Amino acid sequence: MITKYLEILTKLFLGLRFSEETAYDLAQGVGIISLFVVSFMLFFIVKFILRRYVANLIRKTKFKYDDYFLGKKLERRIAFLVPVYMIKSLIYDVAPDLNALNAFIYVIVRVCEITTYTGILLSILNSLSDIYNSFDVSKNKPMKGFIQVIKIFAVMICVLLVIGVLINKDLSNLFIGLGTLSAVLMLVFKDPILGFVGGISLTANDMVRIGDWIVKGDADGNVIDIGLTTVKVKNWDNTIATIPTYSLISDPFINWRGMTESGGRRISRSIIIDIDTIKFCTPEMLEKYKKFQLVSQYITDKEAEITEYNKQNNIDTSNLVNGRRQTNLGVFRAYLQAYIKQNPNLNHELTMLVRQKDPTEFGVPLQIYCFSAKTDWISYEAIQNDIFDHIYAVIKQFDLKVYQRPSSYSLSLMNDK
Repeated sequence: MITKYLEILTKLFLGLRFSEETAYDLAQGVGIISLFVVSFMLFFIVKFILRRYVANLIRKTKFKYDDYFLGKKLERRIAFLVPVYMIKSLIYDVAPDLNALNAFIYVIVRVCEITTYTGILLSILNSLSDIYNSFDVSKNKPMKGFIQVIKIFAVMICVLLVIGVLINKDLSNLFIGLGTLSAVLMLVFKDPILGFVGGISLTANDMVRIGDWIVKGDADGNVIDIGLTTVKVKNWDNTIATIPTYSLISDPFINWRGMTESGGRRISRSIIIDIDTIKFCTPEMLEKYKKFQLVSQYITDKEAEITEYNKQNNIDTSNLVNGRRQTNLGVFRAYLQAYIKQNPNLNHELTMLVRQKDPTEFGVPLQIYCFSAKTDWISYEAIQNDIFDHIYAVIKQFDLKVYQRPSSYSLSLMNDK
């Protein structure tokens, strides 16, 4: 059929009074143009069929994972194989005498073939990555870094194959020559290599997952992407911080996932007690404190214990300095311990402690150390604020004061007096 087509074209050009050689060359040229036109017409037809009918058929299937292969330029790249193979197969038949032109076109088509197959592979990898990310396991074991490594190797092989086609050399010879450039390649691809190693370590040791709250340097927020060379963190102010993947292996960072999984977020805050307000409890003070239900039984038991101790040791209790006595700070500390233990918003399976810390020039720090039952930020702050609102309000009932640095207004009132 092609031979017949060339004969018709040759006769047509001969009828236009071209020489026989020129007429045949023109016929071959028109044949090449016709081959390209028909090939790309078939390309658009196949692409239309794939997008209109095959894609709709895929969308209607009950198997949901095949939908991930749509919209990845896969249909266009598959359709592009039609003109590639058609031109590759027929170019020498259409123009048997135009060897130089045919060789040039053949090389271009071979390059298109290699790059098209590489594009198809990349589209499939993107689809497989999306399918994997649809599973919950992808948050714990992200595979984006591994997919990117495969893509890099695919592109490298594609480049080598294209170079081999362009210079008409076997791929094995290129690899032998490539060995001499290994040091340069190691330098050029240092970050991807380190990122690949870091990605493997992060995944194997389960150090970081998508959604984890991490703190590293200026990055403080949730991990939104784990790539080959970088990890993206969305900070609490909605800015995006980019961290080199390998730096999460080589340098320390904080991952708050353990806090979330434990079901408790730590509250560790101190109030500063004015030392001048700390004193021994008088019987009148103890009677007043016994009306506070949370420490009523504590005061009774403690007073019985102290009385027994002083009696056994023949201590003269007429002097406040002698023997053991309760203090308003000790009673208040017991009150706070009972208060946090009965608080339903705290995790009672974790440490709950009220303790004194080393005194400072401002007073005695009294630290509340416990864990909230809710770990999200808003609930955590609300629980913590409620606890300390109560503490600041109730502390005066124990004849104690929280230290507060005098303001200019306070000093002016003192001077007026």
